[in-house]
Amino acid sequence: MKRIFEIDPWLIQTHRFDQADKRLQESITAIGNGYMGMRGNFEEGYSGDYLQGTYIAGTWYPDKTRVGWWKNGYPEYFGKVINAPSFIDIGIQINGETIDLAKTKTRDFDLALDMHQGLLTRSFIAEVEGAEVRLTFRRFLSAVIKEAAFIDVAAEVISGRAKIKFDAGINGNVVNEDSNYDEHFWVPDQEDADKGFIQMTTKPNPFKVPQFTITVMQALRLDGEPAVGTRTTAPGQLHEQLEMLCDAGEGVHLEKDVVVVTSRDVKPDEQASRATALMQAAQANTFAQSLDAHTAVWAKRWAQSDVAINGDDAAQQGIRFNIAQMFMTYYGEDKRLNMGPKGFTGEKYGGATYWDTEAYVVPMYLAVTPPSVTKGLLEYRHDQLPGAYHNSQQQNLAGALFPMVTFNGIECHNEWEITFEELHRNAAIAFAVYQYTAYTGDESYVNGPGLEVLVGIARFWADRVHFSQRKQQYMIHGVTGPNEYENNVNNNWYTNTMASWCLEYALARLPKGDQDVVAKLAVSPEEADHWQDIIDRMYKPVDHELGIFVQHDTFLDKDIRPASSIPADQRPINQHWSWDRILRSPFIKQADVLQGIYFLNDRFSKEQKEANFDFYEPLTVHESSLSASIHAILAAELGKEEKAVELYARTARLDLDNYNNDTDDGLHITSMSGGWLAIVQGFAGMRYDEHGLRFKPFLPTNWSGYSFKLNYQGRIIAVTVGDTAEFELIAGPAIDVTVSGKMIHLEEGAAHAQRINI
Repeated sequence: MKRIFEIDPWLIQTHRFDQADKRLQESITAIGNGYMGMRGNFEEGYSGDYLQGTYIAGTWYPDKTRVGWWKNGYPEYFGKVINAPSFIDIGIQINGETIDLAKTKTRDFDLALDMHQGLLTRSFIAEVEGAEVRLTFRRFLSAVIKEAAFIDVAAEVISGRAKIKFDAGINGNVVNEDSNYDEHFWVPDQEDADKGFIQMTTKPNPFKVPQFTITVMQALRLDGEPAVGTRTTAPGQLHEQLEMLCDAGEGVHLEKDVVVVTSRDVKPDEQASRATALMQAAQANTFAQSLDAHTAVWAKRWAQSDVAINGDDAAQQGIRFNIAQMFMTYYGEDKRLNMGPKGFTGEKYGGATYWDTEAYVVPMYLAVTPPSVTKGLLEYRHDQLPGAYHNSQQQNLAGALFPMVTFNGIECHNEWEITFEELHRNAAIAFAVYQYTAYTGDESYVNGPGLEVLVGIARFWADRVHFSQRKQQYMIHGVTGPNEYENNVNNNWYTNTMASWCLEYALARLPKGDQDVVAKLAVSPEEADHWQDIIDRMYKPVDHELGIFVQHDTFLDKDIRPASSIPADQRPINQHWSWDRILRSPFIKQADVLQGIYFLNDRFSKEQKEANFDFYEPLTVHESSLSASIHAILAAELGKEEKAVELYARTARLDLDNYNNDTDDGLHITSMSGGWLAIVQGFAGMRYDEHGLRFKPFLPTNWSGYSFKLNYQGRIIAVTVGDTAEFELIAGPAIDVTVSGKMIHLEEGAAHAQRINI
């Protein structure tokens, strides 16, 4: 655990700069707008250790899969997010000295990310020969013009005389740190000094994956007026230089506006004209006016999504940081996109889509964004259904196997134990369809496109199981469950349980489906009967003596001991132990059996939940970012309030406090819903199904209160928990809600709010 930023309800701020923490600082101060994003790199450049990172949503490269022994079914390529041209660059010289925080003598350092609107601000006083100059940088990526970035630099001379030279540029000659072969994915196409842009195209590939072309344009304003410096170009680069002389008390203000367009939206030969039009729109307003319009968009988002916590500023900062970073990554404007585990904050995981979105993001976004946002995530998977069929065929199986990692629906991850064994991701896709339908009450998706997804998944599971003649039960061998610290196991309880549920849900929805869709799917009575037989006779390992569901067939043969027995200097074990030792250990990376209990919560008794939690949680090292939230929710349900609050802190501040010592290469974006889930589903006990909406709230002992809003079936419901719990229907038709077993009736308006003792 390492905390480098101060505690503040709305700011991520520090007054210290430590070169040893530069990468960690870059990750935590990353910003984005759903269309593009970047790490917290310095505009003026930096000669010390750092991770360059600018990323454009949906642009990627198929890096050839590299393995020593090729196996049938391996994907041909490993999809990689491309480190895009850096467009924030504003080199600065003062009296001939290049400003570089790795070398320049400075004081009064300040760095802050304002979570109200994703505004990044940094300032310091540079002490150079003959002058002291305060430099202040501000930047944001527009929520109004998605292709636009606004960067503002102010230089104020504190003492002496300063000859200030700005070199505003675009650098397309960037590389990825994490790639198999050639690090250069971009090839320079053209540079135009007169119009102030560069154009780059991804290098050719042999995999029939389209090449991407990107055009980046910049325009400058000096003290509010349009300015054109001395422009020069080199392959993949544009430089524009301005000089001025300032005495003490004087200063200068440079604004750099940037527009980025790609071939995802604009044909290469039309990009220059489109970028010019967008730049004119961007420059129609001042930096302050553009920021105001941008902030207004964020204000509407926060009005629906904010979780207010009283009495614990660290907890408050954590949840708002999570929400802000998620919204900067994805807010549903483009259904061709999804949310990668690192978002726009780093290269790890290739920037692709994982099962995290359906399992962790969907249940939060259902409540805090318009329904169209979550529906877009479901449509993303339906649009890639042909790829899921392809993936299954590659394994000589029927039906649809959604990829573990993808940009286009085709599997592009090359670790056997993950790609070909972690099949449970198929169940998360189906469960997201169920959650959307149950929460919104909208059955149009599940009866049409969603039914195609469900049947494709059901057909996969029906082919992937095998029947044990000895036990007269269906089994699934050779899998990796959610606990990736065990590979190639037989009868993972979670996988078997969720496979059975997928078949059950598909069968339940077929009679209700759109007639044309049902006819096209052509599920015969014989096929349906086979699915039902699998449901009835699926093997799910149980130990009746312990009263638990067994994680897989041989799990109890391990040297069972708690994670507390691991010496502190060997944690996290994934950074200290060999993979062989991890696989043989009893230690669990994240919720596995408990993940299934969380999903299918109403199917298990309190005694079953408690027995499994008490057995598995002590074995869990929580070295997956997805782990703590599920445990926090179940702990809260079971009345283990201290444990629930402890695990809330771990999920909400995972990156802010660098719990797993791995935040320097990027944030854990898709797990950031965990803080919201821990509060709303955990502390407030929110559940929903065919029986409606219900709550069972409690107040953590070190909090004086918390509140949030839900967008539920055309209503906005405000929940406030303190000494009592108050429920108010802000908008929408009247509704009955169950709170701690008691039914309350809500009608619109504060006068009809209901207060319940807890």
